[in-house]
Amino acid sequence: MTYSERAKAIFEEEIHEFERLKETLDEHFDHTVDLIYHCTGKLVVMGIGKTGIIGHKMASSLASTGTSAIFVNAAEAVHGDLGMISHDDVVLLVSNSGSTNEILNVIDPLRKIGCTLIAMTGDPSSPLAQGCDEVLPVHVDKEACPLGLAPTTSTTAALLMGDALMVCLMERRHFQAENFAVYHPGGALGRKLLGRVKNCMTTNVPKVQLDTPFRDLVCEMSDKHLGITMVYDGTTCIGIITDGDLRRAIQKYNDLHITAKDIMTPSYKKICQNALLTDALAIMDQYNITTLAVTETKQTDEIIGIISIHHIIDFA
Repeated sequence: MTYSERAKAIFEEEIHEFERLKETLDEHFDHTVDLIYHCTGKLVVMGIGKTGIIGHKMASSLASTGTSAIFVNAAEAVHGDLGMISHDDVVLLVSNSGSTNEILNVIDPLRKIGCTLIAMTGDPSSPLAQGCDEVLPVHVDKEACPLGLAPTTSTTAALLMGDALMVCLMERRHFQAENFAVYHPGGALGRKLLGRVKNCMTTNVPKVQLDTPFRDLVCEMSDKHLGITMVYDGTTCIGIITDGDLRRAIQKYNDLHITAKDIMTPSYKKICQNALLTDALAIMDQYNITTLAVTETKQTDEIIGIISIHHIIDFA
């Protein structure tokens, strides 16, 4: 057997174990996601040795995708690092055997602190599992190591479970690609998103007057390709019309001999040109909108541009 053939066999062995592990997922996983999501403190991941390395990766991945998380080495915890943990925290204890002394030694102190405890272990009947509030079983029948000694399949199973937690929490938090700017300011996406609104806004502002006929305002919106138009009374902007407003108007009015004032929304969200793109994204997320009017400063109302989510994505 060649090395590549042996590697393929190892892949198959581990995949078989993960397929079996997948079938064990149940309401305990759901409850764990809810516990972490509703945590008012932070998630503390604890482990030691090779599972500690996996735990460190879990905490890093969770922290970079919207879940406040840190890793604490279980051996260091009882020598002072427990001081980083508060009663509002949820602690995820990772141990394949569930009987590692360094892990078991932190359970009572964590109980005294008042934390909620989750065990991720290959043995759901272990002392660790019995001492925690919730258990994520990651049992594998055999390691890929031919001696059955080196952590291989078991550590990958824990890594896989951690990835599943991370993705489910990302989705629960509606964490979007654009949000990476906040947590990855050193990356290419982060550097670009930490630019200013003025860097990617358009100054070609769609404009109609209060008495602009329906057909003409549709043409203005189509020509500017932003899905909105600002509504003016003379030189003063007093409202906005969006694609949604157009759809509602078509459903509401049998006769479309209407004007901008009949369907506009009198309020609109705005941001100044020197604001960070992350600030613009935050406003869009908060109000579930895709465009903002841009003013020269916070104190002025005159609109000098429009920024949309598509501008930001293209810019990034």
